[in-house]
Formats: sequence, C-alpha cells, structure tokens
Amino acid sequence: MPINQIKMIELKNESQFAKMKIAGRITGEALKVGEEACKPGVTTKQIDEMIHDYIVKQGATPSFLGYGGFPGSACISLNDQVIHGIPSRDTVIKDGDLVKLDVGATYDGYNGDAARTVLVGEVSAEARELALRTKESFWEAFRLIEKRIEAGDTLRLGDIGHTIESYVNRYGFSVVRKYVGHGIGRNIHESPDVPNYGKPGRGQRVTVGMAIAVEPMVNIGSGEVKELSDGWTVVTADGSLSSHYENTILVTDKGVIASTYIE
Repeated sequence: MPINQIKMIELKNESQFAKMKIAGRITGEALKVGEEACKPGVTTKQIDEMIHDYIVKQGATPSFLGYGGFPGSACISLNDQVIHGIPSRDTVIKDGDLVKLDVGATYDGYNGDAARTVLVGEVSAEARELALRTKESFWEAFRLIEKRIEAGDTLRLGDIGHTIESYVNRYGFSVVRKYVGHGIGRNIHESPDVPNYGKPGRGQRVTVGMAIAVEPMVNIGSGEVKELSDGWTVVTADGSLSSHYENTILVTDKGVIASTYIE
C-alpha cells in the first residue's frame, strides 16, 4: 500500500483477534489454492476466480474486490511487476515466471492480508535467490517481533524495517520504499504504516493489541518503481525482477501469531 496519512491505531481485544485468526486462516488457504494453480498455460484471471471461489465458500468476502475500484479478488503480478497486478484472461503464466499473489479475506468484519511469490517451472538462480531472501527477510522481522514482545523489551517500527532492509541488502537486493506494510483490522489498510526500511529505535512502538501486515517488496535492481497507465500495476523502474512476501501478524497477550501463514 502507499504511505498512509491516518494516525489513529486501534488496539484489538481477544474477541477481535479471534475473528482475525479466522480471516487469516482463510486468506492463507486461499493463497495455497492460488499457488497450486500457478502453472504454465493458466491465465491470471483463472487463478483469481479460484481464489475468489475459495474465499466465498469459506463464508468470507474477498477484501480486494472493488476496493478503490480494483476489479479482482487477488493482485497477481508477474516478473518486473511489484504489486497490484490486475488479473486478466489475456495474461498467461509461462515457465520461468515469478508470480506474486496478494490476497485478502474479510470474515465477520475483520481482515487478513498476505502475499507469496511463486516460482513457476525452471526459473533463474538469481530469481530463486530473490524470492528466498524476500521470504526470509519477513521471518527475520517476525523473529525480532516475537523475541522483543515475549521479553517485554521495547520494539519500534524502525527496528522491523531496519531488520528487513539490512537483511536483503546483505545479498545485494533493494527494498521498495514507495509502498509499505500497514496496520489491519476492521479495514484492510489501517495505521500504522510499516515500512521495510528504518532506523533502529525509531518510529511507533509495537505493543500487545496491534495487528500489522509486514510485507517486504524486494527488487533485484534499484528500489525505484513506477505505476502503469492502468492506474494499478506497479513495476520496477529499471525492469528488474521483484518479489513480495507478506503475512498478517497479531501481537496478542498470548504470543505473536502470523495468522495468514499455513504450513
């Protein structure tokens, strides 16, 4: 999401987290459906329809469908497309593609949001490394959140962003700065912004009761991006490959949970 101007943060209680856990599970399962469908010859619209049907069958609503006028239930972005790719019957998955699936589900008024990068067939070693490091940068951040919260130590958003950026920079990759993670709950996008960069010890403090979507967007080349004329699709400015990985994180008094992660 682009940088948010809303500042109020809604802390969640046990009842709200319970609904978010269900929304998260449905989101994660819908992503699994999409991942399994990413095969050569399948269109991105077909994948979108499978994800839509799964979410609806679970008694939930696709969070993205109609959001700001978006025409799909999932954002499906290929190769140099970073985020917000529009599903199309004209876009056919090919061997070697890097497919980014971004999915949200609303259950009983609360949302889950998650994204995965799918490697289709034989991809380049560099593309495989990019996807791996993007995913691992999320889990580096998750482990930091878990450790600090469980110990009762101070954790700030700058600590999370610094962890992500320093990890991917170590492998020669760049984070996207124009788009960031976000708070989540009754709305798919809430405060606070959760950048994938930052300075340790700076920014909003992360506390029990918060729900955030942490979503590294990582490029092989520079972190610069641009939006296409369709008003949605964001691509790398230099045409390099991009990867995306996201989970909704619930910071509860019983522990830190990646609610959208399905093993």
